[in-house]
Amino acid sequence: MNDMVAEMTERLLADAGIGAGMRVLDVGCGRGDVSFMVAQRVGAQGQVVGIDRDVQPLAAARDRARELGLSNVTFAEGDLGAPSPELGLFDGVVGRRVLMYQPDAVAAVRRLSGALRPGGLVVFQEHDATMVPASVEPLPLHERVNHWIWRTVEREGADIHMGFHLATVLEQAGLAVERVRAEAVVQTPKILHRTGAIVRAMLPRIVQQGVATEAEIDVETLEARLLEERAKANATYVSDMVFGAWARKPG
Repeated sequence: MNDMVAEMTERLLADAGIGAGMRVLDVGCGRGDVSFMVAQRVGAQGQVVGIDRDVQPLAAARDRARELGLSNVTFAEGDLGAPSPELGLFDGVVGRRVLMYQPDAVAAVRRLSGALRPGGLVVFQEHDATMVPASVEPLPLHERVNHWIWRTVEREGADIHMGFHLATVLEQAGLAVERVRAEAVVQTPKILHRTGAIVRAMLPRIVQQGVATEAEIDVETLEARLLEERAKANATYVSDMVFGAWARKPG
C-alpha cells in the first residue's frame, strides 16, 4: 500500500525548488514526516527546523530523527503563527495540512514570512473537500467514510476548502505566487489507500465531535469492507484532492 500523498509532497518540494544547502522551517511538523523529506533534500550543508505546539508528536519526531541518523534536523515547540525570533531567518517555509486549521490563515502566513529572507520560498500542501468523494459507480460506504472524516475536521473549526483558498491566502499575505496545482488520490480495486488507518487514527476525534459512534464505524473490519465494496462495483474512486502551491517573499 503506497502513500500517494507522500509522493505528492516529495514532488511538490522538488518542483518548488527546496534543495541543497537551504535552511528550512517546517511548521506544524507533527511527527516529522515532511521535515525528514526536506532534510534529505537540503543535505548535510542545509538545516531543517520543525515546530509544533504539541509536545507528544515532537518527542516522537526527535526519536525518529535519532533512529534515522539525521543531524541536520531539529524540533522545537512553537506556534505556527508566531515563530520565535530566536530561530533566525530561513530560505524556505513549508507546511502540510496546517493552514486549514488556522483561524486567520492570511495573518499566519504574513507572520511566517517575517521568518523568511527576502526572496525566500513558501510551500504549502492542503487537502480540500470541495470535489470529493467522486465515483461513477455508487459507493455508499466510501461516501459515509468520507463524510465522517470531513465533518469531523469541519466541526473542529478547519477550513475544508483551503485548497481552493490557497492561492488567495498566499497573495493576500504579500507573497508572489509562482504555481498552484491539485492532484487526486485515486483508489481502484487493486490500488489501495490508507483509509482504514486514517479513520483508526481519527476515531477518538470522530466520536468526540458526534459524527459517528465506534459501533457505526467498526474500525476493525472497515478496510476489508471498503475493499469489498470497491471490488464488487469494479469501481475507481477519488477520495482526496490535494492542492500544492509555492510562492516567494518579495525582495
